[in-house]
This record gives sequence, C-alpha cells and structure tokens, in this order.
Amino acid sequence: MQEFPHHYRVAATADQEGDVQVMADGLQPIATAPPRQFDGPGDRWSPEDLLVGAIADCLVLTFRAIARHSKLDWHKLDCTVDGELDKSEGGIRFTAFHVHADLVIPEDEDAEKARRLIEKAESHCLVTASLSGKVSLEIEVSTK
Repeated sequence: MQEFPHHYRVAATADQEGDVQVMADGLQPIATAPPRQFDGPGDRWSPEDLLVGAIADCLVLTFRAIARHSKLDWHKLDCTVDGELDKSEGGIRFTAFHVHADLVIPEDEDAEKARRLIEKAESHCLVTASLSGKVSLEIEVSTK
C-alpha cells in the first residue's frame, strides 16, 4: 500500500443537456444523469447511485482483505445497500444507509467468526466512515 495521504482526482464534464461524463485517469468514463426521483431518465448511474454503490463496494473489498488476513474461507458475499435521502437541517442529504450482507461460507468454517469479520469490515470501511448518515448493518451467514 502507498504512503498516506492518498489522493483521488475525478472530473465531470457536461453540456447544457444530456449525460454528464465522469472520468478518472486510467478508467473508463461513466455516463451519469439525475435519478428518476429528480425527474431524470432512471436508466443511468446517478450521483446518488454512485454514493450508495460505493458503500456496497467498499464493504465487499474491505471484507475481502480482512477475510484473507484472518484466513477465513468463503464462497460469496452479496451486499445490498438502501440509502435514504431526506430533508434535514441544512437541506436535503442522505440520512441513513441500511447495509445487508449475505455471506456464504464452507460448512467447516466458523459462522460467528465470519459474522465478526463482516462487522469489522463495516467498521473499517472508509466510505461509510466518511459519511454523516446513520449506518445500520444486517448480516446473514449461510453454509454451502
């Protein structure tokens, strides 16, 4: 891992109408538009989708690293995040994020250890740690 601080630069460009192009060096551009809730088309990524998606992605990537370090064998992790955008003091903002993690582990693995590692991943996720909305976590661990 590189020394801290890490720096990330992302740019967005748009004309008066149409999609916004979100770009970063070395990455494919993403076409974005307002979400359906803000009268957008609803068929492209929106800033709101990207933020909520970053929470799910961060949890999975953080869990992957923690599980590897803790020598936990696992098959699959599905993470779903529901973000709640609401009016609050200071304007409209995300007030809550409900994270649902569904982990499948081998039958001979310790389900309680797996649950603790998901909780640890959530607490170490730098995206959720950077947000002011309340984060709740629901975990299901099953074996295969």
